[in-house]
Amino acid sequence: MVKKKLSKLLILVTTIVMTTSIFAGCSKPAPANANPGTSASKDEQSIVYNLGAENDTYDPGLATTVGSATVVNQVFEGLMRLNDQNQPEPAAAEKVDFDSNNPTKYVFHIRKDAKWSDGQPLKAKDYEYAWKRVLDPAVASGYATQLYYLKNGAAFNGKQAKIDDVGVKAKDDYTLEVELENPTPYFLQLCTLATLMPVRQDIVEKDKDKWATKPETFIGNGPFKVTAYTPDKEMQFVKNDNYWNKAQVKLDKMKFVMIVQQSSALSAFETGEVDYIDSIPSNDVPRLTKEGKVVSLPYIGAYYISLNNKKPGLDNPKVRKALSLAIDRQVLIDKVWQDPRKPATAFVPYGFPDNDPSKQFREVGGDMLPAKGDVEKAKQLLAEAGYPDGKGLPALEYAYNNDETHKKIAQAVQDMWKKNLGVEVKLNEVEWKVFTPQRRAGNYFIARDGWIGDYMHPMTMLDIFVTKDGNNHPQYSNPKYDALILGAKKEKDPAKSMQMLHDAEKILIDEDSAMIPVAFYVSNVACKSYVKGVRKTPVGMMYFDRAYVEGKAAAKK
Repeated sequence: MVKKKLSKLLILVTTIVMTTSIFAGCSKPAPANANPGTSASKDEQSIVYNLGAENDTYDPGLATTVGSATVVNQVFEGLMRLNDQNQPEPAAAEKVDFDSNNPTKYVFHIRKDAKWSDGQPLKAKDYEYAWKRVLDPAVASGYATQLYYLKNGAAFNGKQAKIDDVGVKAKDDYTLEVELENPTPYFLQLCTLATLMPVRQDIVEKDKDKWATKPETFIGNGPFKVTAYTPDKEMQFVKNDNYWNKAQVKLDKMKFVMIVQQSSALSAFETGEVDYIDSIPSNDVPRLTKEGKVVSLPYIGAYYISLNNKKPGLDNPKVRKALSLAIDRQVLIDKVWQDPRKPATAFVPYGFPDNDPSKQFREVGGDMLPAKGDVEKAKQLLAEAGYPDGKGLPALEYAYNNDETHKKIAQAVQDMWKKNLGVEVKLNEVEWKVFTPQRRAGNYFIARDGWIGDYMHPMTMLDIFVTKDGNNHPQYSNPKYDALILGAKKEKDPAKSMQMLHDAEKILIDEDSAMIPVAFYVSNVACKSYVKGVRKTPVGMMYFDRAYVEGKAAAKK
């Protein structure tokens, strides 16, 4: 357990998170000491989940997508995990020492019965190695910024400090001491993320590029282990008998299939080949919702369009603002998504508390863009930029990953830009595992994009756009914006810190139009009635460790 009270802000944050605790359309997880009902004895304890498209990596330190993190979350375990109320609780660490009078110091005590799936003991040094590896500039992790909170984390990543200066140290086999650069009230939430999960130095350094692609070396400390992996097809898991809390794990095995097309995934669900899907054809959502087969869950994030700020034409903020104002977001929701999501009239979505916890960050920040667009203003800005009616604007291409809904959105936006601005845009559909590294490297003009918050604080939505951040896909850079984000992290007055984030968002969206917010996410999921206890949190974490099957045999009769 946590030794002392956490800061006031973390308590306020987790209170709001509690109100959005959702169990993914299935039943709530059983208590840790409970057994499945009597009918479960007739059912094979196995489920099939559609992961969707193949990911570019499953290495915890390099994983940046929801899909890759979903796999990592089954095979590995962080010091902390989210409980049923989505609050951080001890996981691989049995307790945390924290003194509110010294808010930059944490001491984690690793469970002595925690082991890797090959039977070797889990040690504090495995976390120290993993965290420093993420920060190593030679590794080039896209999520290195998640560890900039450590003392000298940013300095080491920027080659301005030595590795031994970083604020994480294994004092002995079971004690991990952590020192932060500044007080960070959401640090324990960060400790639940894939990026901060442990990896074994002896395994990683034997095969740095492929260790996470082979079951025999993809060794983790989580509730499941991988037994088979066929790229672009499926990944098979079994219960990890060396997991410290194996008594809680009810499933004997799982299979994650990789069905890219939403219509094919829905067909597999309806025929019983797949038990759980969370990517559903938009045209089918209204019908399935009415039939009670689909539930729309809170999902704290934004669907947006990345504009490469370094490309000709798109390097002009007036052009970027014109493209943004030419889009009718409400039409996209009503005609394409057809679900309860809201138009993104800024970037930080609803669900994040402001400094006054009775108010949301989005409510305080207000609308920065009209939900239905402003075509006349868009035309004016494009003309002021030197491209009246789109004339003379360099050729543009909109890349999106191969998904039916993304294609429909791209086509609709393409039509709006042509009709409202006279701007012609070519569409380019790209395979997901190719699309993500291309987008990350800036090898595109316009790209489909999205961001799900990693923790319940608006910082998670805004710090990705600082200069050279690994997830800054628009290649955006503004020293004033960077200074506000850094200042918000250092500021000890919560009210001043939050105001800096509001000011930063205004620069990002209203002044610079760095990218185009389109809609705030919801997660549409379908789960078979006999699958119990799967949990999907508002920040996208999937937990199967307390899932089980009950009533499947009876349902098939």
